[in-house]
Amino acid sequence: MPLNPRIAQILDMVARANRPPYHTLTAQQARAAYAMSAQILDIAPAPMHDVQDVDVPTRDGAAIRMRLYFPFEPSWATPAPALVFFHGGGFTVGSVETHDALCRKFAIDAGCVVASVDYRLAPEYKFPVAVNDAFDALQWLHAEAATFGIDASRMAVGGDSAGGTLATVCAVLARDAGLALRLQLLIYPGVSARQQSGSHTRYAQGFLLSGETIQWFFAQYLDDDAQRDDWRFAPLDGTRGQPDYKGVAPAWIAAADHDPLFDEDVAYAQKLKDAGVPVTLVRYEGMIHEFFKMGGFVPDVGHAHAEAVRALRIALQS
Repeated sequence: MPLNPRIAQILDMVARANRPPYHTLTAQQARAAYAMSAQILDIAPAPMHDVQDVDVPTRDGAAIRMRLYFPFEPSWATPAPALVFFHGGGFTVGSVETHDALCRKFAIDAGCVVASVDYRLAPEYKFPVAVNDAFDALQWLHAEAATFGIDASRMAVGGDSAGGTLATVCAVLARDAGLALRLQLLIYPGVSARQQSGSHTRYAQGFLLSGETIQWFFAQYLDDDAQRDDWRFAPLDGTRGQPDYKGVAPAWIAAADHDPLFDEDVAYAQKLKDAGVPVTLVRYEGMIHEFFKMGGFVPDVGHAHAEAVRALRIALQS
């Protein structure tokens, strides 16, 4: 399918701007560039009843930030469902601020509390720190749910790109820990050890997320190439420690058909289905990686937002 006309405009604007690609920058420069551009194409942030930043302890004695979005006044008599969300950014860029509008959208439209996790980034914190932070945050909120008027029996995990990777790993770890989740909301997650699929070849250049930038992100995150084979990095085809996926939370997966990650997302959906996991895979034609954060310029993104919200609402409100 051809590119969505608005997406084609964005790619043309990016090409004309001729800004240095992330793989030519330091991690700190890339973070600043991403933070500066993250809201340009995004939807307007919806008003919340309350937004709270809380500190979450991690297994290594540090504390990370979690931002809680309350679209309504908390009720301890009638606890609310919650989505624990992990932002994208190749484990290197991004923050709760860059994904603020999307989290607000999910909270207000799905009628749930959203907990956005500021896990620690590479290269200062290498694999598996991001994974550990993500699961520590999920476990902590599950244990402290009543404090915030959250129903621990109605929780989901979600994320975009690298955040989607963390969410699907957390879904497996949660199953193993006896922590029941209602849904894993995976927005173009990275799940493959090595980028050798047809979509990685077709969309390696000119579609926002380049093959060179993907490898640069991974070089920041991993200590050595052998870590690619750890299933916590590559849930699809990592050969080291690969778990059985039977019994993990149902998945809703958004795949953009002009995204280098498209083929691996389709393959991961099939892997979950083969394990008996209920899966909804939605192919978004004409879209590219990161399109969920382009709703302020691309009207068709609103349809994707609505479908994600619908999946969340059905899973959490039942």
